[in-house]
Amino acid sequence: MSEFFSPYDADRPLMLKCSCGRDHTVADHHAEASADAAAANLRQRSETREFELYSNEFIEATLVKALFPQDAVRRRFIKVVGKGTAMAAIASVLPVASLQAMAQEKQGALEKTNLKIGFIPITCATPLIMAHPLGFYSKQGLNVEVTKTAGWALIRDKMMNKEYDATHFLSPMPLAISMGVGSNAVPMKVATIQNTNGQAITLANKHKDKRDPKQWKGFKFAVPFEFSMHNFLLRYYVAEHGLNPDTDIQIRVVPPPEMVANLRAGNIDGYLGPDPFNQRAVYEEIGFLHILTKELWDGHPCCAFGTSAEFIQQNPNTFAALYRAVLTSAAMARKPENRELIAKVIAPAQYLNQPETVLTQVLTGRFADGLGKIQSVPDRADFDPMPWQSMAVWMLTQMQRWGYVKGDVNYQQIAEQVFLLTDAKKHMKALDQKVPDGAYPKFKIMGREFDATKAAEYAKSFPIGKAA
Repeated sequence: MSEFFSPYDADRPLMLKCSCGRDHTVADHHAEASADAAAANLRQRSETREFELYSNEFIEATLVKALFPQDAVRRRFIKVVGKGTAMAAIASVLPVASLQAMAQEKQGALEKTNLKIGFIPITCATPLIMAHPLGFYSKQGLNVEVTKTAGWALIRDKMMNKEYDATHFLSPMPLAISMGVGSNAVPMKVATIQNTNGQAITLANKHKDKRDPKQWKGFKFAVPFEFSMHNFLLRYYVAEHGLNPDTDIQIRVVPPPEMVANLRAGNIDGYLGPDPFNQRAVYEEIGFLHILTKELWDGHPCCAFGTSAEFIQQNPNTFAALYRAVLTSAAMARKPENRELIAKVIAPAQYLNQPETVLTQVLTGRFADGLGKIQSVPDRADFDPMPWQSMAVWMLTQMQRWGYVKGDVNYQQIAEQVFLLTDAKKHMKALDQKVPDGAYPKFKIMGREFDATKAAEYAKSFPIGKAA
C-alpha cells in the first residue's frame, strides 16, 4: 500500500494530506523532520564546551575589534596597560551596560522577555532566524517570536509603530530612518551586521549575450528597497560602466520573494537582490548569475540587526541578552562545517520556505551559475557581525550622491549615532594614551579605495550622480 494515501484501508481515515494528520504534504513532513534533526544536531554542537568557549571568545573579540579596528593599536594598548586594566577599560565603553552582560550568563533582570522580531525571508537574516529553532533566544531567558514580513517598507513601519521590538534591517535603513529620509525621524541603532556579501546581479536567460553593462540601456532592474546596499551597489556598478542609473536604466522596488516571478513574467530584465533568489532563478532555469556582489566589494555589508534607541534605553538588560543570542548565532553561522545543517534549519515554510538545495548552494558557496558552470566560492555569503562605522559613512556618501539627502552631511556623527561601534578615543585619552588618527577601516569598491575620513571629497568625485 502506498505511504501517501490509503483509499481501500478500512482502518485508516482517508486524508488528502500527510499521514501524520497535519495539514501539509508528505514532502513537507520529511523536510520538517530533516530541519528538526539538523536543528537538534546544531543545538548539540552549540552546547559543547568547545563551542561555548569559541562563542564567548568570538563575542568578546567582536566587541574589542569594534574598539580597535587597527590591530597594531590594540596590541600596543594592551602591552602598555596590561590585560586586566584593558578589560576593565574596554568594558566601560562598550555599547551595552557591560561586557559581562553579553559574554557571560550573569546579567541583570530582564526588563522584557516577550519579544517580536521581524525578518524578510532571505539568507541575509540567517543568524537572526536560526537563533530561534536553535534555542539561542530562550537560553538568554527570552521568548522571541520571529515574524516573517512581506517587505521592507512594512518592516520600517512596524518598527516605527513599535509593533516590533527589534528587526532585520537593510543596513542603510536605520541611517535613513534616523535622519528622517523617506519617513519621520526616529532614532534607530544597528547592533550587528547580519551578513556580508551574499548578493548578486541576476539577469534573465534571454540576456546571456549581453554580459557587458554598456548593453543594458533601457533595461528594467529590481532592488528590494531604495535604502539598500542593493540599490547603491547596482547604481555604482552601472555608473562605473558609463550608464546613468536614473536615465539609462529603470530601477524598481520589488520585494525579494517576488523577484523571481517578475523575472519569469518578463516584467524586469534582472535584479540586484539578496539570496536565495539569485540562486532560485538559476534553479528555476529562468535566469543566470551575472556577477556576485562579492566581486564588487569583498566583505560588503548587506543586512543588519537593530532596534530603536528608545528600546535600548528602556531595556538595557534585555538588549544585552538579545545581542548575545544573535552574536552567538553569527558565531555558529560563520563556521563552514555548519552551513549544510543551517540550510536545512532555515528552509521550512515558517522561515525561508525554499528548496534546501538552493540554500545549500548559497551557504556553502558551491553552486551552479546558470551559464553551464559549477562555481566554488566559499565566502559567497558570510556573517561577520561588525558594524564598521566606515561602512555607514560609505552608505551616506551614496545617499548623497544619488540625491536622497541634500547638502552637507556630518558623516561620522551620523555613523557613530546609528552604528553601535564605540570609539576607543575617549577612554584612551583618559589613560593618557596617544589617540590614533582615524579608526575607520578602508575598503575597496570595484578597485577604488574608500577612506571615510575623506567622505565629502569622495561623494563629489563621481562624474555620474545627482549630488548638488
